[in-house]
Amino acid sequence: MLKGIKILDLTHRLPGPLAGKILSDMGAEVFKIEDQKHKDPFLSGMFSEFDQSFENWYEELNKNKKLVRLDFKAADIKEQLKKYLLEADGILLSLSPKLKQTLGVDDESLKALKKGLAVVELEASSTHNKAMHDLNALALSGFLSLHVAHEESQIVAPPFMPVAGIAFGQQVATQLLANLLNSTRSGEYVKTVSYLHDTAEAIFHPFWSKELRDQKKTKFLHNGAYPCYSLYRAKDGNYVAVAAVEEKFWIDLIATFSIPLPLEKRFNTDEESFKRVADTFAKLTSVEIENMAKNKELCLSIVRKIA
Repeated sequence: MLKGIKILDLTHRLPGPLAGKILSDMGAEVFKIEDQKHKDPFLSGMFSEFDQSFENWYEELNKNKKLVRLDFKAADIKEQLKKYLLEADGILLSLSPKLKQTLGVDDESLKALKKGLAVVELEASSTHNKAMHDLNALALSGFLSLHVAHEESQIVAPPFMPVAGIAFGQQVATQLLANLLNSTRSGEYVKTVSYLHDTAEAIFHPFWSKELRDQKKTKFLHNGAYPCYSLYRAKDGNYVAVAAVEEKFWIDLIATFSIPLPLEKRFNTDEESFKRVADTFAKLTSVEIENMAKNKELCLSIVRKIA
């Protein structure tokens, strides 16, 4: 799809490398360029020191890229990097202003190449002048309020995935594709800045709009408002993911498992309705549930706990 397109990935950690992975998966030739001493923080530095899973993330996000490590303090670093810049169609950029000038990837230097070039630079926020992580972006944009809406615990674990950063990586990849299209048409330098916080607001807003916030509505289908769309513990400790929203799926589900909750009550929000479904699956092991559901379209899946 993007065969023949060359991208320089001068980013680190999650969003930029994810964008580079997406473009690589589409066929682009992506060069991950790092300082040979400091590398990517997921691979070398604070992140990898306290949690080795970040090293796995690094490998997954960058395994199909061409890794280039250069001495960013070398006297001729601009000339070394310029060879890659002259062949590049696009750049993913997340560096300090000083380092951009040192490497020759600041706006002035890139424009001086006088070629069609698409650039997306990653920053934290267009309105908050401070550093932030995934959790901060979710909090500032308001969506973390849904996560704690029904919590009373002193300590609450964050969402199970860095959803703001993942959405940001997708947005950056999309933005670079748009810039590539424009730079190819114009033969000029096209750059935009994408923001983690702003992306979280834009991407997630349709799913918890101002109107819904004003209504103080915090329970929806997708976060456990109704019995037909929830997780239920099985007899062996595994869970059943039930997503039988449509009429035909619920009818087949209650027939298969003899669930005492009729069709018209699958959208009930009372505790008793949930309990009827929960009590049914609590009597069955996940293997028994799988066998009973075999070759049937029930919108039901087993969630196995990590041993």
